[in-house]
Amino acid sequence: MPAAFPKRPLTLIVPFSAGGPVDVLGRLLAQEYSARSGQTAIVENKTGGAGNIGIEVVRKSAPDGTTLLLIPAGNLTINPTLMPNLSFDVARDFAPVTSLASAPNVIVVSPKLGVTSIKQLIEKAKTTKLSYGSPGVGSQLHLAMELFSEKVGVDILHVPYRGSSQALGDVLGDHIDVLVTNLPAALSAIKGNLVVPLAMTTAQRSPLVPDVPTLEESGVTGIDVTSWYGMLAPKAVLNDVRDAIFTVTKDVLTTPALQEKLLTQGLSVMIEAPDVLAARIKRETALWAGVIQTRHITVK
Repeated sequence: MPAAFPKRPLTLIVPFSAGGPVDVLGRLLAQEYSARSGQTAIVENKTGGAGNIGIEVVRKSAPDGTTLLLIPAGNLTINPTLMPNLSFDVARDFAPVTSLASAPNVIVVSPKLGVTSIKQLIEKAKTTKLSYGSPGVGSQLHLAMELFSEKVGVDILHVPYRGSSQALGDVLGDHIDVLVTNLPAALSAIKGNLVVPLAMTTAQRSPLVPDVPTLEESGVTGIDVTSWYGMLAPKAVLNDVRDAIFTVTKDVLTTPALQEKLLTQGLSVMIEAPDVLAARIKRETALWAGVIQTRHITVK
C-alpha cells in the first residue's frame, strides 16, 4: 500500500439507494480496500435530494481521505446548471480522485415503428410526431437525446419517466416510439428482438452488441455520451493522499476478477487520473449547459 493511503477506516458515500451501479461499485471497492489495507471500508447510502444530501455529507467531512464520494456523472456535470441554487460547487468544494466505470448508452425503438437505422428514424421524425422516453428530466440520457434532436434538426416529444424500466415497458407496449437508455437496461429486450437497437451514443461500439453502430457511424457527428461514475474527495485533501487512493483504486479496478464482476452489471472499467477527470467534468459541464440553455430545459 502507498504510504499516504489513509490509516483509518474509510467511508464511501453513495448518495443513492442500494443496488444501483454506483452502489455496486462502492461495495466492490470497499471489500478490496479492507482486504488490502487492513482497515475497515464501508459504504453508506445517504439518499435524498437527487443525490445532494450525500454530496453535502462529503463536502462537510474532514479532508483526510477517509470519506469519499461515489457519484454518477450527471450530478457533477448537469445538476449545477439545472439547479443553480445548489449548496456546493464541484470545482470549489471537491477534488476529483478518479473515474471508476462507465455504461454505454443505446437508442432503441419499437419494432412496430418500422425503422431499422438512425437515418430512417430521422426521416420518419420529419413527417411523423414521434415520442421518446428517458429516465427523467435533466438526466444525462434526456440531454443526449435533446442534443441529438438539435444536431439532426428534428423535434421528438420527450416523455420523462422515473427510471429506464418503466420507459422500456412503454416502448414494448407501443406507448412511446423511442427510448435512449443504458445498454444493460435494454440488453435482454434487444437479445429477445423485442426492440430494435439503432445506435450507440458512445464513441465506440459495445462488445455486448457488436453489430449496433455508433451515431458517428450512422452519420450524426459530435455526440459521445457515456454514463460514467466517479470518485471525489473533499477539496482540501492532500495531493499525496488523493494520489495514493487513486493508485490503489486503479490497481483494484485493473484486476481481471473485478472487471468480470462489473461486466455482469453491464459496467466497463474507466480509470482516469485526477487531472483527466477534472478536465472531463469541466468539458461535459460546458456541453450540457449549452444543451440546457438552447433547448430551454428546466426542472420544477
